[in-house]
Amino acid sequence: MPQPETPRPPASTEDSFFDLLVDTLQGLDESARAQFLRQFFHTTAQIELTDKQSSEYWEEILRRRRELGEGLGRRVSLRTAMVDVLASMNFLRVPILMEYDEFKKLQINAATDALTGLYNRRLFDEYCEKELNRAKRYGHNLAIVILDLHRLKEVNDRFGHLEGDQALQLAASTLRKTLRASDFAFRIGGDEFSLLLPQTDPEQAVTLCRRVRALYEAEIHRLKGDIGVTLDFGVAVYPLDSEQKSELMSLADKRLYELKHSASAASQRVIPLDSRVPPENPRQPSERPKVSPSQTVPPSAGSGVPSSQRTEQRKWERVSLLGTKAHAILTDLGQKSAKVIDLSYGGVALALEKIDEIPNQFNAVLHVPILPPVRVILRKAYTLRQDDGRIRLGCSFIS
Repeated sequence: MPQPETPRPPASTEDSFFDLLVDTLQGLDESARAQFLRQFFHTTAQIELTDKQSSEYWEEILRRRRELGEGLGRRVSLRTAMVDVLASMNFLRVPILMEYDEFKKLQINAATDALTGLYNRRLFDEYCEKELNRAKRYGHNLAIVILDLHRLKEVNDRFGHLEGDQALQLAASTLRKTLRASDFAFRIGGDEFSLLLPQTDPEQAVTLCRRVRALYEAEIHRLKGDIGVTLDFGVAVYPLDSEQKSELMSLADKRLYELKHSASAASQRVIPLDSRVPPENPRQPSERPKVSPSQTVPPSAGSGVPSSQRTEQRKWERVSLLGTKAHAILTDLGQKSAKVIDLSYGGVALALEKIDEIPNQFNAVLHVPILPPVRVILRKAYTLRQDDGRIRLGCSFIS
């Protein structure tokens, strides 16, 4: 709900003078303006500049004033912009234009997201460059993480934007509680956050993101647990993935949406580990065609599933999990472990040395990077011998 606007205090005499000064200088020719500004900087800040430098710094002050105003969403006085510019150039030895505490407060406000209290996108770009340079100089890893709030729009639509704001604020507080002192968190968009994790390898970064996700889900459940808002994430690491900021950001964003897609698909079919699994109702017709589990047929082009074992085109894309530590524990077979090759809405593909002992229907616990461990009931769908000698076992989820 919009808040009533707070009355703006009247401009001080000094601010009114500076506003008048801006208007007056616009009417002067370039030479006269430069001479006046040189004397002006000498009088107000006790610095010696040439006519050319005086004009250049004046234009920079006007530009900075506009930038600060846009960042804060309100008008910024000229003297504030002057202090910012002159201090950044180490010219402001005697801060006579405004109180130092007031200046520092303005700097913090301009670099901070008002809703969450995290650093904003402007500061993310600045810190990312600094940390990349530091990582290059000392030969360290730097993990860049992009996170977003999955299903935040549903919260806004059903409960209003105040509830959505609470979900964003909770995400920020979860990040603050979880990160190390050397890590940085930013809000870089509406529902997007980013992390800079110095000296962090891919496994450490993913582990941290899982911890953040789990803590957030536990907290958000108290607010609106029936929607299932969560934090999805994508990770890219310098120098393993790239040495360029733009490429690292693009790769982290791509991985975020790959994992979001696979999480969305799996969440509609898999059963949480702490849930009770009801027995399958034999009276209900199977929603997928029955297949002889021992039959081995060559796959159809591009699908990964033999065409003779399905009556319709694949509806959902498979998400490859090769290169990850995704695996399944076959609980019916003495905790036997199998590598997870890929995952889709309808099922999962496992890699096994042999499948003779695997029953047509069996229980398993999936360990996938984007999810907590989940218990599933699987039914054999097809088998395919791979080039490495192992057998690809395609399985469908039983709802």
